[in-house]
Amino acid sequence: MTIKSSQELVQEALKKIKTINIDEAYELSQNDKCNLIDIRDIRELEKEGRVESSLHIPRGMLEFWLDPGSPYFKEGKLDPDKEIVLFCAGGLRSALATKSLKEMGYKKISHIDGGFGALRQSKFKIV
Repeated sequence: MTIKSSQELVQEALKKIKTINIDEAYELSQNDKCNLIDIRDIRELEKEGRVESSLHIPRGMLEFWLDPGSPYFKEGKLDPDKEIVLFCAGGLRSALATKSLKEMGYKKISHIDGGFGALRQSKFKIV
Protein backbone atom coordinates (compact mmCIF):
# COMPACT_ATOMS: atom_id res chain seq x y z
CA MET A 1 0.00 0.00 0.00
CA THR A 2 1.34 3.40 -0.98
CA ILE A 3 0.34 6.40 1.07
CA LYS A 4 0.39 9.77 -0.67
CA SER A 5 2.01 12.54 1.30
CA SER A 6 0.06 15.63 2.23
CA GLN A 7 2.41 17.58 -0.04
CA GLU A 8 1.49 15.32 -2.98
CA LEU A 9 -2.20 15.92 -2.28
CA VAL A 10 -1.64 19.67 -2.20
CA GLN A 11 0.34 19.57 -5.47
CA GLU A 12 -2.46 17.58 -7.14
CA ALA A 13 -5.05 20.02 -5.82
CA LEU A 14 -3.12 23.04 -7.09
CA LYS A 15 -3.28 21.63 -10.63
CA LYS A 16 -7.08 21.43 -10.49
CA ILE A 17 -8.09 24.61 -8.67
CA LYS A 18 -7.98 28.36 -9.14
CA THR A 19 -5.35 30.16 -7.08
CA ILE A 20 -5.50 33.93 -6.77
CA ASN A 21 -2.96 36.37 -5.40
CA ILE A 22 -3.43 38.95 -2.67
CA ASP A 23 -4.16 41.80 -5.08
CA GLU A 24 -6.90 39.80 -6.84
CA ALA A 25 -8.41 38.83 -3.47
CA TYR A 26 -8.31 42.44 -2.28
CA GLU A 27 -10.03 43.66 -5.44
CA LEU A 28 -12.77 41.01 -5.16
CA SER A 29 -13.27 41.87 -1.49
CA GLN A 30 -13.32 45.65 -2.01
CA ASN A 31 -15.82 45.30 -4.86
CA ASP A 32 -18.04 43.03 -2.75
CA LYS A 33 -17.67 40.19 -5.27
CA CYS A 34 -16.58 37.38 -2.96
CA ASN A 35 -17.30 35.40 0.15
CA LEU A 36 -13.91 35.63 1.88
CA ILE A 37 -13.66 32.56 4.10
CA ASP A 38 -11.05 31.90 6.76
CA ILE A 39 -10.81 28.14 7.34
CA ARG A 40 -8.20 28.30 10.11
CA ASP A 41 -8.84 26.79 13.51
CA ILE A 42 -10.50 29.11 16.05
CA ARG A 43 -7.32 29.06 18.16
CA GLU A 44 -5.38 30.46 15.19
CA LEU A 45 -7.86 33.34 14.87
CA GLU A 46 -7.65 34.09 18.58
CA LYS A 47 -3.85 34.08 18.50
CA GLU A 48 -3.15 35.78 15.13
CA GLY A 49 -6.24 37.91 14.52
CA ARG A 50 -8.61 37.76 11.58
CA VAL A 51 -9.26 39.61 8.35
CA GLU A 52 -11.96 42.20 9.01
CA SER A 53 -14.17 41.33 6.03
CA SER A 54 -13.89 37.53 6.33
CA LEU A 55 -16.25 34.82 7.52
CA HIS A 56 -14.92 32.01 9.66
CA ILE A 57 -15.79 28.46 8.69
CA PRO A 58 -13.45 25.96 10.36
CA ARG A 59 -11.79 23.52 7.95
CA GLY A 60 -13.30 20.55 9.73
CA MET A 61 -16.85 21.80 9.14
CA LEU A 62 -16.51 23.40 5.69
CA GLU A 63 -18.11 20.69 3.55
CA PHE A 64 -20.88 20.12 6.11
CA TRP A 65 -21.74 23.83 6.46
CA LEU A 66 -21.85 24.23 2.66
CA ASP A 67 -23.81 21.06 1.87
CA PRO A 68 -27.53 21.93 1.53
CA GLY A 69 -28.37 18.32 2.43
CA SER A 70 -26.39 18.34 5.67
CA PRO A 71 -28.01 18.96 9.05
CA TYR A 72 -25.12 21.40 9.66
CA PHE A 73 -25.87 23.49 6.54
CA LYS A 74 -25.64 27.22 7.24
CA GLU A 75 -28.48 28.70 5.20
CA GLY A 76 -27.77 32.24 4.10
CA LYS A 77 -24.19 32.25 5.40
CA LEU A 78 -22.81 32.87 1.90
CA ASP A 79 -23.96 34.84 -1.10
CA PRO A 80 -24.30 32.19 -3.85
CA ASP A 81 -23.75 34.78 -6.59
CA LYS A 82 -20.28 35.66 -5.34
CA GLU A 83 -17.02 33.75 -5.68
CA ILE A 84 -15.97 31.71 -2.66
CA VAL A 85 -12.40 32.65 -1.74
CA LEU A 86 -10.77 30.45 0.89
CA PHE A 87 -7.64 31.02 2.92
CA CYS A 88 -5.81 29.30 5.76
CA ALA A 89 -2.48 30.12 7.41
CA GLY A 90 -0.23 29.45 4.42
CA GLY A 91 -2.33 28.09 1.56
CA LEU A 92 -2.03 24.32 1.98
CA ARG A 93 -5.30 23.54 3.77
CA SER A 94 -7.16 26.04 1.59
CA ALA A 95 -5.86 24.31 -1.56
CA LEU A 96 -7.23 20.98 -0.35
CA ALA A 97 -10.49 22.61 0.79
CA THR A 98 -10.93 24.39 -2.56
CA LYS A 99 -10.50 21.09 -4.38
CA SER A 100 -13.06 19.47 -2.09
CA LEU A 101 -15.67 22.19 -2.68
CA LYS A 102 -15.01 22.03 -6.42
CA GLU A 103 -15.67 18.28 -6.28
CA MET A 104 -18.93 19.05 -4.41
CA GLY A 105 -20.03 21.11 -7.42
CA TYR A 106 -19.10 24.66 -6.46
CA LYS A 107 -18.00 26.51 -9.60
CA LYS A 108 -16.90 29.97 -8.46
CA ILE A 109 -14.23 28.94 -5.98
CA SER A 110 -10.61 29.84 -5.41
CA HIS A 111 -8.00 30.13 -2.70
CA ILE A 112 -5.42 32.75 -1.83
CA ASP A 113 -1.77 32.00 -2.49
CA GLY A 114 0.18 32.51 0.74
CA GLY A 115 -2.87 32.48 3.02
CA PHE A 116 -3.11 34.58 6.17
CA GLY A 117 0.63 35.10 6.21
CA ALA A 118 0.36 36.99 2.91
CA LEU A 119 -2.89 38.71 3.90
CA ARG A 120 -1.15 40.13 6.96
CA GLN A 121 1.43 41.84 4.75
CA SER A 122 -1.22 43.38 2.47
CA LYS A 123 -3.88 46.09 2.43
CA PHE A 124 -6.38 43.82 4.22
CA LYS A 125 -7.27 45.04 7.72
CA ILE A 126 -6.45 42.55 10.49
CA VAL A 127 -8.58 42.84 13.62
